Amino acid sequence: MTGLYNYRNYDYFGHLNTDQYTFGNLMQDAGYATCIVGKWQLNGAYHKDNILDWNDNTKPNSFGFDEYCLWQLTKSGSEGGRYAAPLIEQNGELIKGKMDDYGPDLFVNYIMEYMERKKDSPFFIYYPMVLVHDPFVPTPDSKDWEQVDLRKKNDTTYFKDMVSYADIIVGSIRDKLKALNIEDNTIIIFTGDNGTHPTIYSKMANSIVQGAKGNTIDTGTHVPLIVSWPQAIKKGFVYNELIEFSDFFPTLADIVGKETPSDGKSFYPLLKGTGYKARNTAFVHYDPQWGKRVNQYRNQFVRTLGYKLYQDGKFFNLDKDPLEKHPIHPDSLTGEEKKTKQFLMDELKKHPKWESIK
Repeated sequence: MTGLYNYRNYDYFGHLNTDQYTFGNLMQDAGYATCIVGKWQLNGAYHKDNILDWNDNTKPNSFGFDEYCLWQLTKSGSEGGRYAAPLIEQNGELIKGKMDDYGPDLFVNYIMEYMERKKDSPFFIYYPMVLVHDPFVPTPDSKDWEQVDLRKKNDTTYFKDMVSYADIIVGSIRDKLKALNIEDNTIIIFTGDNGTHPTIYSKMANSIVQGAKGNTIDTGTHVPLIVSWPQAIKKGFVYNELIEFSDFFPTLADIVGKETPSDGKSFYPLLKGTGYKARNTAFVHYDPQWGKRVNQYRNQFVRTLGYKLYQDGKFFNLDKDPLEKHPIHPDSLTGEEKKTKQFLMDELKKHPKWESIK
């Protein structure tokens, strides 16, 4: 949301300090109507003893969003769920969902209504979907939804249903844009925030892939990125180079013609087809600050498409070893690999080491 690497502004899990400038602020300053819908988790409700303003329900407004419809703003997830009979906060009002309400439906309905109201002027919607996060529970399209006592049953069996429901929601948003006759000049950016949960095994081509959410291997960090912009992208194409999450902020800044500092690289020229130069590397500072399982993977790494180097010195050939089981021994490096490793070492030196940040 800020275009900055985590070591610059990540202080507590589930918190973003109000001194930060987000892409909501950016788009608002550029004259866009702005709205955020879905999962929040930035007020600091899990650190009430350390963050005095954790219950400030105007924080989304401070971060540049005129309107909001959110789960987990001033109420933690333990106080109310996101799926069946959800607990939602909408523009200062607490909304307790009825028994048959389904959170993702309420969120997408708000988005549709918002687009209807704002269709004649530029608008920006940030939609951090609550789907398809665990707990893995029935959707209204699931057979078990009819049994109220099963609506909060957590079982990986329902993961497929949740993915299908997310797909339906994305399709309904696109259909609404078409109905409003604004799809052609609307940019839709769809991405994931991490790999699939480790309890999920997915079939891809001829292999079975275990999710690695919370891990730094590819199945934990490599996510889909799909962009639709019919007016400019006339013919679809597949892009196989590197893009970082830090790149979204400068891309949006580029779209609205504002120069704003960030750690990222705008891929707006890629969308327009005007001579985009691919990234040489991608950098990640990973310090989740929650949970024993994920904290075991905290580290920093920098990678090219084919190689990855961690701060602790482990160096991997990702083409041959995608699950990073076998670090390359220094004595086994080819001449080209030595050059690549030195290049990545130089890139890592541009960032403070994890230990020095604490």
